Amino acid sequence: MKLDILAFGAHPDDIELSCSGLLLVEKANGKKIGAIDLTEGELGSRGSIKTRYEESSNASKILDLDARENLKLEDGFFRNDKETQIKIIATIRKYRPEIVLCNAVDDRHPDHGRASQLVSDSCFLSGLVKIQTEENNTPQQVWRPKYVFHYIQDRYIDPDFIVDISSVFDKKLESIKAYKTQFYNPDLEGPETYISKPQFLEQLIGSNQVFGKKIGVAYGEGFTTRKKIGVKSLDAFILLNT
Repeated sequence: MKLDILAFGAHPDDIELSCSGLLLVEKANGKKIGAIDLTEGELGSRGSIKTRYEESSNASKILDLDARENLKLEDGFFRNDKETQIKIIATIRKYRPEIVLCNAVDDRHPDHGRASQLVSDSCFLSGLVKIQTEENNTPQQVWRPKYVFHYIQDRYIDPDFIVDISSVFDKKLESIKAYKTQFYNPDLEGPETYISKPQFLEQLIGSNQVFGKKIGVAYGEGFTTRKKIGVKSLDAFILLNT
């Protein structure tokens, strides 16, 4: 299956927290969208691998994803090395996305920045013909996404562009709350964590409002890019403000 947009996250829920609004917007625009979780989130203080799969499945239905996989890298300890890059390259060549979304370039959790560089490096390497990968014993064709965009997570990073997610924000929040063991839920027992405190989701909402305010809308998601974005016409800016 060829996808238009493929989002990578170091942990189940990274994508929902940070770029699910963009995915929902583009799904409504007729794009095929997918998600790749690098790890099973097995080091998380709350929940289990089993519940994380159940929650990500429920979130995927809310987001109407066309595909989702978990690469089962080691939570907290995966490396940006050849073996891991080959796994990412094979995934990129399998889905052949035009655009890849991945973790913030720098963030509170060390996995996030490491995943950001890992995916970015792999997107470049995926376009090299002398790197050979297979799927079901069949050689894969090379593929390099046109763009790699990094979403913004816990730490504030000045975005290179902001996407208006006002029309889908309620559904984005619904997909986040599908992770019942991870975020504030007074009905569940478990150790309190940074993200299980009630103010975490309140601050997330506030962050999306801040990004929205910068472009004159209710809610937004910010992204950074190393590659400059060009437009063929200034109509791109006019349409945003109509």
